[in-house]
Amino acid sequence: MSTAITGEILIGQRAIDNGQRSLKAVNPATGETLSPDFAVAGPAEVEQACVAAWAAFDAYRETSLEARARFLETIGDRIMDLGQALIDRAVAETALPAGRIEGERARTVGQLRLFAQVVRAGEFLDVRIDPAMPDRQPLPRPDLRLRNVALGPVAVFGASNFPLAFSVAGGDTASALAAGCPVVVKGHPAHPGTGELVGRAIQSAARECGMPDGVFSLLLGGVETGAALVQDARIKAVGFTGSRVGGLALVDIASKRREPIPVFAEMSSINPVFLFPAALAARAEELGKAFVGSLTMGAGQFCTNPGIVVALESPDLDRFLKAADSALSAYVPGAMLTPGIYGAYEKGVQALEKADGVQVCARGTVGEGPNRGRAAIFSTSVSNFLAQEALQHEIFGASSLVVRCKSIEEMRQVAESVEGQLTVTLHLEESDYELARGLVPVLERKAGRILANGWPTGVEVAHAMVHGGPFPATSDSRFTSVGTLAIRRFLRPVSYQSLPAALLPESLRAENLSRLPRLEDGKRLLP
Repeated sequence: MSTAITGEILIGQRAIDNGQRSLKAVNPATGETLSPDFAVAGPAEVEQACVAAWAAFDAYRETSLEARARFLETIGDRIMDLGQALIDRAVAETALPAGRIEGERARTVGQLRLFAQVVRAGEFLDVRIDPAMPDRQPLPRPDLRLRNVALGPVAVFGASNFPLAFSVAGGDTASALAAGCPVVVKGHPAHPGTGELVGRAIQSAARECGMPDGVFSLLLGGVETGAALVQDARIKAVGFTGSRVGGLALVDIASKRREPIPVFAEMSSINPVFLFPAALAARAEELGKAFVGSLTMGAGQFCTNPGIVVALESPDLDRFLKAADSALSAYVPGAMLTPGIYGAYEKGVQALEKADGVQVCARGTVGEGPNRGRAAIFSTSVSNFLAQEALQHEIFGASSLVVRCKSIEEMRQVAESVEGQLTVTLHLEESDYELARGLVPVLERKAGRILANGWPTGVEVAHAMVHGGPFPATSDSRFTSVGTLAIRRFLRPVSYQSLPAALLPESLRAENLSRLPRLEDGKRLLP
């Protein structure tokens, strides 16, 4: 398939040039402007994309499970067909290394194929049958049949830090398409060429699989484009990965519509790491080195970056910090994703440097070239951490704050005080288990994922994964944006009472029930 990048807007099977080519891609490592210029979607293009998505909705949501699964797999195949051109463009637009982009491509295609498996299995439909009981006393029971149906067209906002896995064909798009929802993507302006290549791969797959025109569109633009998309009455849900400010702005827009809609926003997390005494005593140096590896991965631009470390004041903690200092001093920073992200990082680090009661523990080297954030580790006392709410604010980049505690009770106070998180990490030995046992119930209230003796960076795409958490980690802690449970965001249940068989959806008709997993008269049955 063609790997030409034209800068056009993609709506259904069309490519549109509206003459408003004001968006330019920039290589953040060099400052070089990349060709071509990209067309920015205005109100007319938002309207066209939403009209097309709505027109496609009823037909697409009733495609057979096999056809929908094959569509998802074909998207993955067409992305792979883009070959080295996709890798090269993504590297140029993000300054991420080629190996990282190749891994992210594999994750993106893997997500699509995993959701194809979910669709084929049919469990996501949650079919339930309560057969009629006309002779039941004192009242008869009507025939009741239930399935999940797609919410409607979904607006997906591409993320800056994952140009493939959380963007045009990323997890939000894959799970929405799997649920039966057409998708209108608002591509991230930091990697528009990468987005167009992937968007054209989706277009190609939709055409090849005979999907309804309008099942997918890709728009570029700024705040106004995103706001218009969320305001459109045909959009029924939003998937977003980004800043707290951006996520809350979308939540506010969606809540003020005539018909409010859900915004599934992944926003802000500092991902506390708790170092327990025996673990520090046994492996302080190892932990210090591994901590820096997690902190600086991808220039610290992960939503699961370890933003605070909580530990007891001790010589073992000093050993940990010495090892971290040694590792960090050797770290040469790469370019951050955009000048805006770099500027926000520098501002955040400077604010920590000036904050009362905060000390600098370690700094990385100064990078050569634009947009290279110098890594930093700070420390403070528990009392100071609890007194200054600003110390809990996320700094998107390779910066972390060590909170020194005098007791396990103070560690618990920190756990109670932090906001909702995507992750919480425990480093512990068996002799720490009793100390940790009292902390776990607190952490269950605070985070979507609790992990032991690992690091939060790196999110497995799996059936049991949760990438979500209480506010402000996400706008709705009941859901995840990674893993197969992500499909639940874009579904709702419909119950059919005493409908004639001819009017029932095919999946609920008696002759088809045996093909699907279901709950029938309270008993779990498999196909």
